[in-house]
Amino acid sequence: MKRTAGLWWLALSAAAVAVYAPLPYLTASLDALAADGTGLAGHYAGQPAWVRSALYVHMIGAGVALLLSPLQFSARLRARLPRLHWVAGRTVLAAVVPGGVAGLLLSPFSYAGLAGTAGFGLLALLWLVAAASAFRAARRRDLRAHRRWAVRLFALTYAGVTLRLWLIILLVAQPGTDPGVAFDRAYLIVTFLSWVPNLLLAEFLLRSRRSARRKVVGATASA
Repeated sequence: MKRTAGLWWLALSAAAVAVYAPLPYLTASLDALAADGTGLAGHYAGQPAWVRSALYVHMIGAGVALLLSPLQFSARLRARLPRLHWVAGRTVLAAVVPGGVAGLLLSPFSYAGLAGTAGFGLLALLWLVAAASAFRAARRRDLRAHRRWAVRLFALTYAGVTLRLWLIILLVAQPGTDPGVAFDRAYLIVTFLSWVPNLLLAEFLLRSRRSARRKVVGATASA
Protein backbone atom coordinates (compact mmCIF):
# COMPACT_ATOMS: atom_id res chain seq x y z
CA MET A 1 0.00 0.00 0.00
CA LYS A 2 2.87 2.37 0.78
CA ARG A 3 4.43 1.68 -2.60
CA THR A 4 1.09 2.19 -4.36
CA ALA A 5 0.43 5.43 -2.48
CA GLY A 6 3.92 6.65 -3.32
CA LEU A 7 3.48 5.87 -6.99
CA TRP A 8 0.15 7.68 -7.08
CA TRP A 9 1.72 10.73 -5.41
CA LEU A 10 4.55 10.76 -7.95
CA ALA A 11 2.13 10.34 -10.85
CA LEU A 12 -0.37 12.98 -9.71
CA SER A 13 2.21 15.58 -8.66
CA ALA A 14 4.15 15.05 -11.88
CA ALA A 15 0.99 15.36 -13.99
CA ALA A 16 -0.09 18.52 -12.15
CA VAL A 17 3.23 20.28 -12.76
CA ALA A 18 3.61 18.93 -16.31
CA VAL A 19 0.24 20.41 -17.26
CA TYR A 20 0.01 23.49 -15.05
CA ALA A 21 3.56 24.89 -15.41
CA PRO A 22 3.70 25.31 -19.22
CA LEU A 23 -0.01 26.07 -19.68
CA PRO A 24 0.20 29.88 -19.31
CA TYR A 25 3.12 29.99 -21.75
CA LEU A 26 1.18 27.98 -24.32
CA THR A 27 -1.94 30.11 -24.11
CA ALA A 28 -0.41 33.62 -24.21
CA SER A 29 2.68 35.33 -25.55
CA LEU A 30 5.73 35.98 -23.39
CA ASP A 31 5.16 39.73 -23.71
CA ALA A 32 1.58 39.42 -22.46
CA LEU A 33 2.67 37.20 -19.59
CA ALA A 34 5.47 39.62 -18.73
CA ALA A 35 2.98 42.48 -18.58
CA ASP A 36 0.87 40.43 -16.16
CA GLY A 37 3.90 39.53 -14.04
CA THR A 38 3.50 35.80 -14.65
CA GLY A 39 6.37 33.63 -13.45
CA LEU A 40 9.70 34.34 -15.10
CA ALA A 41 8.13 35.64 -18.31
CA GLY A 42 9.45 39.14 -17.66
CA HIS A 43 13.01 37.82 -17.54
CA TYR A 44 12.77 35.84 -20.77
CA ALA A 45 10.60 38.23 -22.78
CA GLY A 46 13.59 40.49 -23.39
CA GLN A 47 15.95 37.69 -24.44
CA PRO A 48 16.92 36.90 -28.06
CA ALA A 49 14.44 34.96 -30.15
CA TRP A 50 16.48 31.74 -30.01
CA VAL A 51 16.54 31.86 -26.21
CA ARG A 52 12.76 32.24 -26.11
CA SER A 53 12.43 29.32 -28.54
CA ALA A 54 14.72 27.21 -26.35
CA LEU A 55 12.51 28.04 -23.37
CA TYR A 56 9.47 26.58 -25.10
CA VAL A 57 11.39 23.50 -26.28
CA HIS A 58 12.59 22.91 -22.72
CA MET A 59 9.14 23.36 -21.20
CA ILE A 60 7.48 20.99 -23.65
CA GLY A 61 10.22 18.36 -23.49
CA ALA A 62 10.40 18.44 -19.71
CA GLY A 63 6.61 18.41 -19.43
CA VAL A 64 6.23 15.32 -21.63
CA ALA A 65 9.01 13.49 -19.79
CA LEU A 66 7.55 14.39 -16.40
CA LEU A 67 4.04 13.35 -17.41
CA LEU A 68 5.01 9.91 -18.74
CA SER A 69 7.88 8.91 -16.46
CA PRO A 70 5.77 7.57 -13.54
CA LEU A 71 4.20 5.02 -15.90
CA GLN A 72 7.58 3.31 -16.17
CA PHE A 73 7.60 2.34 -12.49
CA SER A 74 4.35 0.39 -12.39
CA ALA A 75 5.28 -3.32 -12.38
CA ARG A 76 1.65 -4.23 -13.03
CA LEU A 77 1.52 -1.99 -16.09
CA ARG A 78 4.80 -3.39 -17.41
CA ALA A 79 3.47 -6.94 -17.04
CA ARG A 80 0.05 -6.28 -18.57
CA LEU A 81 1.00 -3.76 -21.25
CA PRO A 82 4.68 -4.20 -22.13
CA ARG A 83 4.16 -2.38 -25.41
CA LEU A 84 2.96 0.72 -23.53
CA HIS A 85 6.08 0.58 -21.38
CA TRP A 86 8.20 0.43 -24.54
CA VAL A 87 6.41 3.32 -26.24
CA ALA A 88 6.29 5.51 -23.12
CA GLY A 89 9.97 4.89 -22.41
CA ARG A 90 11.06 5.91 -25.88
CA THR A 91 8.77 8.92 -25.81
CA VAL A 92 10.38 10.02 -22.55
CA LEU A 93 13.84 9.64 -24.04
CA ALA A 94 12.77 11.52 -27.18
CA ALA A 95 11.47 14.35 -24.97
CA VAL A 96 14.54 14.49 -22.72
CA VAL A 97 16.99 15.00 -25.60
CA PRO A 98 15.59 18.32 -26.91
CA GLY A 99 14.50 19.34 -23.41
CA GLY A 100 17.99 18.73 -22.00
CA VAL A 101 19.82 20.42 -24.87
CA ALA A 102 17.48 23.41 -24.55
CA GLY A 103 18.13 23.45 -20.81
CA LEU A 104 21.87 23.62 -21.42
CA LEU A 105 21.40 26.50 -23.86
CA LEU A 106 19.15 28.32 -21.38
CA SER A 107 21.42 27.92 -18.35
CA PRO A 108 23.69 30.93 -19.14
CA PHE A 109 20.54 33.08 -19.28
CA SER A 110 19.09 31.82 -15.99
CA TYR A 111 17.24 34.26 -13.76
CA ALA A 112 19.48 33.04 -10.92
CA GLY A 113 22.66 34.23 -12.64
CA LEU A 114 25.82 32.18 -12.12
CA ALA A 115 24.10 29.91 -9.60
CA GLY A 116 21.45 29.11 -12.19
CA THR A 117 24.05 28.56 -14.90
CA ALA A 118 25.90 26.07 -12.69
CA GLY A 119 22.91 24.38 -11.07
CA PHE A 120 20.52 24.13 -13.99
CA GLY A 121 23.33 23.55 -16.48
CA LEU A 122 24.62 20.58 -14.49
CA LEU A 123 21.08 19.28 -14.10
CA ALA A 124 20.53 19.40 -17.87
CA LEU A 125 23.86 17.67 -18.54
CA LEU A 126 23.21 14.87 -16.03
CA TRP A 127 19.67 14.52 -17.38
CA LEU A 128 21.04 13.85 -20.86
CA VAL A 129 23.69 11.44 -19.52
CA ALA A 130 21.09 9.45 -17.55
CA ALA A 131 18.79 9.24 -20.59
CA ALA A 132 21.61 8.08 -22.87
CA SER A 133 22.80 5.52 -20.31
CA ALA A 134 19.30 4.12 -19.79
CA PHE A 135 18.86 3.82 -23.55
CA ARG A 136 22.21 2.06 -24.08
CA ALA A 137 21.50 -0.39 -21.26
CA ALA A 138 18.11 -1.21 -22.77
CA ARG A 139 19.66 -1.74 -26.21
CA ARG A 140 22.13 -4.29 -24.83
CA ARG A 141 19.32 -5.87 -22.77
CA ASP A 142 21.00 -5.17 -19.44
CA LEU A 143 17.74 -4.76 -17.52
CA ARG A 144 19.32 -4.15 -14.12
CA ALA A 145 21.49 -1.33 -15.42
CA HIS A 146 18.53 0.04 -17.40
CA ARG A 147 16.36 0.15 -14.28
CA ARG A 148 19.08 1.84 -12.23
CA TRP A 149 19.57 4.54 -14.85
CA ALA A 150 15.80 4.90 -15.23
CA VAL A 151 15.57 5.63 -11.48
CA ARG A 152 18.28 8.27 -11.76
CA LEU A 153 16.62 9.73 -14.83
CA PHE A 154 13.30 10.06 -13.02
CA ALA A 155 14.99 11.62 -9.97
CA LEU A 156 16.35 14.34 -12.25
CA THR A 157 13.10 14.70 -14.20
CA TYR A 158 11.15 15.08 -10.95
CA ALA A 159 13.17 18.22 -10.24
CA GLY A 160 10.33 20.01 -12.03
CA VAL A 161 8.12 19.14 -9.08
CA THR A 162 10.60 19.50 -6.23
CA LEU A 163 11.71 22.91 -7.49
CA ARG A 164 8.21 24.24 -6.96
CA LEU A 165 7.77 22.48 -3.63
CA TRP A 166 11.05 23.90 -2.31
CA LEU A 167 10.14 27.36 -3.55
CA ILE A 168 6.93 27.24 -1.51
CA ILE A 169 8.80 26.03 1.58
CA LEU A 170 11.55 28.63 1.25
CA LEU A 171 9.07 31.46 0.69
CA VAL A 172 7.05 30.44 3.75
CA ALA A 173 10.30 30.33 5.73
CA GLN A 174 10.84 34.07 5.10
CA PRO A 175 7.88 35.76 6.81
CA GLY A 176 7.89 39.54 6.66
CA THR A 177 10.40 39.65 3.79
CA ASP A 178 9.54 41.56 0.64
CA PRO A 179 8.02 38.97 -1.76
CA GLY A 180 10.41 39.87 -4.56
CA VAL A 181 13.46 39.60 -2.32
CA ALA A 182 12.20 36.35 -0.80
CA PHE A 183 11.67 34.83 -4.24
CA ASP A 184 15.14 35.86 -5.45
CA ARG A 185 16.76 34.27 -2.41
CA ALA A 186 14.73 31.09 -2.77
CA TYR A 187 15.40 30.78 -6.48
CA LEU A 188 19.15 30.95 -5.93
CA ILE A 189 18.94 27.99 -3.57
CA VAL A 190 16.62 25.79 -5.64
CA THR A 191 19.06 25.78 -8.56
CA PHE A 192 20.73 22.89 -6.71
CA LEU A 193 18.17 22.00 -4.04
CA SER A 194 15.60 21.02 -6.67
CA TRP A 195 17.62 18.02 -7.89
CA VAL A 196 20.63 17.15 -5.71
CA PRO A 197 18.53 15.63 -2.85
CA ASN A 198 16.48 13.72 -5.46
CA LEU A 199 19.61 12.17 -6.93
CA LEU A 200 21.07 11.37 -3.50
CA LEU A 201 17.83 9.67 -2.48
CA ALA A 202 17.81 7.67 -5.72
CA GLU A 203 21.37 6.49 -5.10
CA PHE A 204 20.50 5.53 -1.51
CA LEU A 205 17.52 3.47 -2.67
CA LEU A 206 19.55 1.79 -5.39
CA ARG A 207 22.33 0.87 -2.95
CA SER A 208 19.78 -0.42 -0.44
CA ARG A 209 18.19 -2.66 -3.08
CA ARG A 210 21.57 -3.95 -4.17
CA SER A 211 22.55 -4.79 -0.58
CA ALA A 212 19.22 -6.55 -0.01
CA ARG A 213 19.67 -8.55 -3.22
CA ARG A 214 23.17 -9.63 -2.16
CA LYS A 215 21.87 -10.80 1.22
CA VAL A 216 19.17 -12.87 -0.46
CA VAL A 217 21.67 -14.41 -2.88
CA GLY A 218 24.09 -15.12 -0.03
CA ALA A 219 21.39 -16.74 2.09
CA THR A 220 20.26 -18.88 -0.84
CA ALA A 221 23.81 -20.00 -1.60
CA SER A 222 24.52 -20.94 2.03
CA ALA A 223 21.25 -22.88 2.23
